[in-house]
Amino acid sequence: MAKKPFTPIPPMAELPPAEEINVKEILDKYLAGEIDLICVLGPTASGKTRYAVQLARRINTLLAESSPELRSAEIISADSRQVYRGMDIGTGKDLSEYEEIPYHLMDIVDAGEKYNIFEYQRDFEKAYKDIVDRGGIPILCGGSGLYIEAATCGYSLPEVPPDPQLREELEKETDEDLIKRLSELKPLHNTTDYDTRKRLIRALEIAIYEAEHPVQRTCFLPKNTYYIGTLVSREERNARIDRRLDARLEEGMVEEIRCLTDGTHPALAPEHKPIPAEDLIYYGLEYKFVTLYIIGELSYDEMRTQLATAIHQFAKRQMTWFRGMERKGIRIHWTGCLIAREDRI
Repeated sequence: MAKKPFTPIPPMAELPPAEEINVKEILDKYLAGEIDLICVLGPTASGKTRYAVQLARRINTLLAESSPELRSAEIISADSRQVYRGMDIGTGKDLSEYEEIPYHLMDIVDAGEKYNIFEYQRDFEKAYKDIVDRGGIPILCGGSGLYIEAATCGYSLPEVPPDPQLREELEKETDEDLIKRLSELKPLHNTTDYDTRKRLIRALEIAIYEAEHPVQRTCFLPKNTYYIGTLVSREERNARIDRRLDARLEEGMVEEIRCLTDGTHPALAPEHKPIPAEDLIYYGLEYKFVTLYIIGELSYDEMRTQLATAIHQFAKRQMTWFRGMERKGIRIHWTGCLIAREDRI
């Protein structure tokens, strides 16, 4: 079957300048207590997993030379979909890439479940504390901006169950009235609680719950993170996305997702056999468009073209999120170099 060209996406803003990263300086900062976490972030197809693994290996070499009493570097995933068992090709887990480097927060939830940001922060805190208590060096790696901020920005998320009846009542109010109610319950330090109506209603739901119930919050979170961003040109990133998508389709991504929909995937828990199409569509991107192809709503060519465009747009949104973190005062050290060289990579 002849392959059609992918649909181009509109031009993006200028990329940040690239830096050379000195790994020894970062390790020295960690050992001196100036930082307590290293975070490798970047948009999809920017090479962040490969970079994090190389970084971990270089740190391990330096530790063996100078601080043999410390254990090795370990990677904690910050990917909102790689937590799911059985969702391997579509999420690009590439577990073989880690080789000897320990990793955490992948394959921890059954496919078919809906994992949320509170659960991630709780699980991150547990993994982070475990690594630190064992004398390891934690490296957070991922592209899910909300997960990265939940892990690194020092705020704790309360475990507040959804209240459908309250949400239905709040939906009847204007944004202005909702913001006013929220401001009466908590100080509004920024607009992130109400930049969308869905987030505004959830913020108010949490504030109302906290006013009426004692809430257990997380407490063992990093306070001083060193952020490294993997930088790649827009053109190269989009080309990588296109090549990677073709490779995953050839590897069997459609078959993997079909096994999830018909309940034959070996990783599925009994209560999630099979997974309804609407539940897979909920996971977005590969799982949305391939499922639409499987149930006959898209042709193969339509699926491939629309999925590629959606991934391009997703990568753009990821970069927008990370640049937004910078506007809020977070320093990200962007680098385009992926090859280890002495103390710099």
